[in-house]
Amino acid sequence: MSDESDPEKAFLEQLGQRVRTMRALRGMSRKVLAKVSGISERYIAQLESGKGNVSIVLLRRVSNAMGAHLEDLIPSADPAPDWQVIRDLLRKASPGQIAQAKDVLTGGSGAAHRPSFSGIALIGLRGAGKSTLGRMLAKKIGWNFVELNKEIERENGLSVAEIIALYGQEGFRRLEQTALQHLLARGEPMVLATGGGIVSEPLTFDLILSSFYTVWLKAEPEEHMGRVRKQGDLRPMADDRSAMAELRNILRSREPLYARAAAVVDTAGLSVDAAAAKLIDTVRPVLQNQARAFGLQTVAV
Repeated sequence: MSDESDPEKAFLEQLGQRVRTMRALRGMSRKVLAKVSGISERYIAQLESGKGNVSIVLLRRVSNAMGAHLEDLIPSADPAPDWQVIRDLLRKASPGQIAQAKDVLTGGSGAAHRPSFSGIALIGLRGAGKSTLGRMLAKKIGWNFVELNKEIERENGLSVAEIIALYGQEGFRRLEQTALQHLLARGEPMVLATGGGIVSEPLTFDLILSSFYTVWLKAEPEEHMGRVRKQGDLRPMADDRSAMAELRNILRSREPLYARAAAVVDTAGLSVDAAAAKLIDTVRPVLQNQARAFGLQTVAV
């Protein structure tokens, strides 16, 4: 497109960046995305580099000519009748108004009427040590340890891989949210190890942040890769020569979301025992403060 204007070039570049970031948030390599979508890996690479098909630019011109938003021209499954009105109101809303709307849409009784502490949730990239350190912490403080992925598998009688193969990423994220809601309904304090990609689903991740004291277990990319290789699990990067580059891209894309955690425990270069001690030191003040407020057993850690 030789006569392409700068705004249109910028639009394609931004589109490519969004595709690349969303792919990384979901932990998918280009090869995996190509296989699942039925689109060539070469085209995905072009799209991510800002050289997408000119048709998307033409569609944008049509929407601009009508004074509409691009998403209004793209069919979606059963949109709410007033969705366009709601969307435009949200764009103009203050942070306080958005918070009120969010409270109504998520259940509505207000945070003051329900406990916001259901335990400690560990987030981070695969290989961060969430399961190992989570078990050690739970044993130390006498709480239940729960792996969210194991809970999903137990509820559905299928492995995570089988669920994704049958229902896709969207179906898995829906079951993940359901399993989390069931865990919260128990009303028991727990140490929860989440899947690395939970941050890619905004509603589920927000539920984690609002219900748990959330800790990001952080490590260097090489450590993540080394631990994953030891586990014999390279999902979703198996047989991918650029696995390390993909892992760095995933971590870079997720870091701003992981950083929303209440605390960060950097385990880089630490032994398992040293990392566990650092995690316990991090949560000690929280356990002592919350024990009185929520009637939990006071724990000496």
